[in-house]
Parts: sequence; C-alpha cells; structure tokens
Amino acid sequence: MADAHHILVVDDSLEIRNAVSRYLIKNGMRVTKAENASEMDAALAKSRFDLIVLDVMMPGEDGLSICRRLSSSGTIPILMLTALGEEMDRIVGLEVGADDYLAKPFNPRELLARIKAILRRAGRPEMFAGSLAGRRISFGHQTLNTDTRVLVDEDGAEAQLSVSEFKLLTVLLERPRLVLTRDELLDLTAGRTAGLFDRTIDNQVSRLRRRVEKDPMRPKLITTVRGGGYCLSADVEDAT
Repeated sequence: MADAHHILVVDDSLEIRNAVSRYLIKNGMRVTKAENASEMDAALAKSRFDLIVLDVMMPGEDGLSICRRLSSSGTIPILMLTALGEEMDRIVGLEVGADDYLAKPFNPRELLARIKAILRRAGRPEMFAGSLAGRRISFGHQTLNTDTRVLVDEDGAEAQLSVSEFKLLTVLLERPRLVLTRDELLDLTAGRTAGLFDRTIDNQVSRLRRRVEKDPMRPKLITTVRGGGYCLSADVEDAT
C-alpha cells in the first residue's frame, strides 16, 4: 500500500466517512478521515494527500470555504460532495477551485471513477497537455509553462494554475480560434457528457478568465460565441 494513492475524506457524517473509506480501501487506496475543518487541517499538516473528497454542508467552516482556502494556497485536487438538487453549491464549488463534484446520494462506483479520472489528470499533466507538453507557450499577454502549470503575465507576475484550470487552458491552446461547444469541452477535459443544467464548463471558463484576462468581465482571449460555445481568440506560439 506504500504506493497507493492517499485520499482524505472530509465529511461530518460518520456513516458516509466510513462507507467511502471502506470502498476506497477495498479498491487499493489509502484513506484518512476527517469530521470537520480542524481535523482536516491537522491531517494535512501531518501527511501528503493525492486528493480530498470534501462535503459541502458541514458545521463550522463549510466545504465551500475550505475549498476556496485550499485552492488559493495549494494544488491538491478536490472532489466536492453536494446535496442532491443543490445546484448553487456545485456552481460555487467549481468557481472556488473544486476539480469536480458529485451529488448525494451517489453510487460508490461513480465516486471511484471520478477520483481515478482526477488522479490521472493530476499525476500526468502531459496526458492532457498533448502536443504542448514540455513547452513554454505564448498567447496574448501570457506565457504558460506546461511542465510546471505556471502562468506568467507581461509584467512577470506568476500564477500556479489548478489542475482543472490547466487542463481547460491546454485544450483551448491546442485549438486556437476554433469554437468548441460546452459538450466538447467537457468531454475533452473530463471525459464525460453534460447532464441537464450542467454548468461545469461555464464556471471553469469564468475561473480561467480571472487568471488570463486583463478584464474578466470583458474577455478578449477566451471569448463566448453565442449559440456555439467558447473560443481562444489569440495566436499561440512557442515562447522565446
């Protein structure tokens, strides 16, 4: 088990913590459990984790606040668990840095599949950087180092992209000036199809615009095509 992925499960429900832990351990993963933000912080101080399964609704500091805090200070992938029908929680979760979400009640096999997909992308950025892997790419006023996931603007300010931000940006960079529908972007970045009212891509685009645009409210690089989808409206070339 030394090489097994280490998952931190954060949920105030003892039943859910134990059920998720048993299933993940059965499928070859290491698991640490936390009931709240304090226990999570203590676990993070002691161990390195490959992914956090994080519940939204918890007493004290809730999952959205935790996700925002962790996303601003690190790059551990986060899979959020939301109450069935709480669409706003899912939208906000993606906006503050979650890599994916799953509604309760959920099938354990679906949870495992989502976790494995996130781990594959997080552990091997080259698998979705494609032909851009190992290169420094210039577009607009930004430069992206695809090895480190670091974005540098024209003033030299650096920003570490999250896994979800990086994979969406590289998909767009590989297809400059090509209009991609929301369904195409979701398939290319997450390998799944959109559900009814699924706003995953819209919210990930919104987050990415805050990283790359001078004015996210008036985007010039990642543009919206009415009735179509999104387009990287910039030339892409190797940085000097």
